[in-house]
Amino acid sequence: MTSARERILLSFEGEELGAAEAEALAVRAAGVTLYRFLNVRSAAQVRALTDALQAAAQFLDLPPLLVAADHETGQMHVLGEDATPFAGAMAIGAAGDEDLAERVGAAIGRELRAVGVNLVYAPVCDLATNPRNPVVGIRSFGDDPLAVGRLAAATVRGLQSTGVAATAKHFPGHGDPAGDSHLGLPVIERTADQLRERELVPFQAAIDSGARVAMAGHLAVPALTGRRDLPATIAPEVLRTLLRGDLGFGGLTVSDALDMGGIAGDDGSGVDVAATLRAGIDLLLCGPDPAAQLRVEAGLAAALAAGGSDRLDATGPAARLADLRGWLARFDAGSIDVLGCSEHRALADELARRSITLIRDRDGLLPLRLAPDRQVLVIEPRPRDLTPADTTSSLAPGGLLAAIRERHARSEGRIVEAAVDPAEIAALGERARSVDLVVLGTVDALAQPSTADLARALLATRTPTIAVALRGPWDAEAYPGIGTVLATYGIQAPSLAALAAALVGDAPISGRLPVRIASAG
Repeated sequence: MTSARERILLSFEGEELGAAEAEALAVRAAGVTLYRFLNVRSAAQVRALTDALQAAAQFLDLPPLLVAADHETGQMHVLGEDATPFAGAMAIGAAGDEDLAERVGAAIGRELRAVGVNLVYAPVCDLATNPRNPVVGIRSFGDDPLAVGRLAAATVRGLQSTGVAATAKHFPGHGDPAGDSHLGLPVIERTADQLRERELVPFQAAIDSGARVAMAGHLAVPALTGRRDLPATIAPEVLRTLLRGDLGFGGLTVSDALDMGGIAGDDGSGVDVAATLRAGIDLLLCGPDPAAQLRVEAGLAAALAAGGSDRLDATGPAARLADLRGWLARFDAGSIDVLGCSEHRALADELARRSITLIRDRDGLLPLRLAPDRQVLVIEPRPRDLTPADTTSSLAPGGLLAAIRERHARSEGRIVEAAVDPAEIAALGERARSVDLVVLGTVDALAQPSTADLARALLATRTPTIAVALRGPWDAEAYPGIGTVLATYGIQAPSLAALAAALVGDAPISGRLPVRIASAG
């Protein structure tokens, strides 16, 4: 039976650790999770941090630590500015190329390994079937189960070719519920047959491709458990019967973070650690709150001391963890010079170029043929995080303007907040009357009624207007009156540069919508 230490993944605040601090972490946990806003400043700093952690484990004669990160890329870009700014999963879905997905996965894996990360919480295997789902969105490859499965499997192969363990998440599928498991317990309103026909297909593909880890989501699955208040994280029907039995998964299971509202409740105190172990979770993922960590550690110690928590699989967790460590030991870390190298940046540019999607062009505005003296007004939102699973706020505002100005010098910009007030809408409409073209960038337009109000105000000016859905392509449904709409699936610099090139006809537009949109075409 595993020790308490070998069942827990901790996180912490700090970019550097002294020897005593690193040893204190190593003696408590099988591994750690690194976060962008807590632990990352630069590639060299992260490598020094992970080296300190591994040195502490070695000094204490403990097995090497798992070092994990949520580096999905796209809206979850954990490694910071030194890492290559790859667009995320939905951009890969728009390109629709398994070989490209595998190459991108391998490049991401090389960069993770170079800074000492050996476990990544990716790929997202959820289906993007609900435009109003706040937590999945462009983190998903799309809404078609077979297509998502092929791309998830290719990403697993790419990541694991470099010695980074891939994680299929969030089992059994976070794409359809409208709720956010960071805040509460979403319910999957699917029958068992519907789950097998849709949600489970990408997970099966990832498992078949060799994914070494699966993450359970804090999601209620009444079709499998008969309950709307029971997270999958503590449901043996989901983890033992379905994941291990029916889908044949033989790797490690990890919980989603145990301080999330979907399992911990409003005050963070509701985690039943013994039930989580009985359900089939191998590794308990703790957020950075020290008090919450102590509660989980105390619950874990009590559960193991009481016995019976692992009675269904007494030796399995230890054997699976040892197997993963043995596999990881075959690979070298490599040099941090690989982060942001020319080869990877060229690959990021290729992905961005191939993902740009034309949703509709009823107005026939593309490609643009603007004389040098024509004036363009670019309106774009300030980068912000839509959920806790987001690092977009780390990007500088004005990226869309900068990219368009590279192609057309006479461009001016306006940055707007998520909710645009009526006075600002009126001012932007007035300015739009005196320019030759408006480019309107939007984010989360279905949840922001003022975006539709702004779009209508721009249309009333009769100035030619192009809209760009900068994250989820469903934004196009919020402004059906705008006849020319494109999607970029993110605001990383390569995606915005590719968009600008596509607008003026310097690059073909070859992306295909990976989700259904009523107003496309």
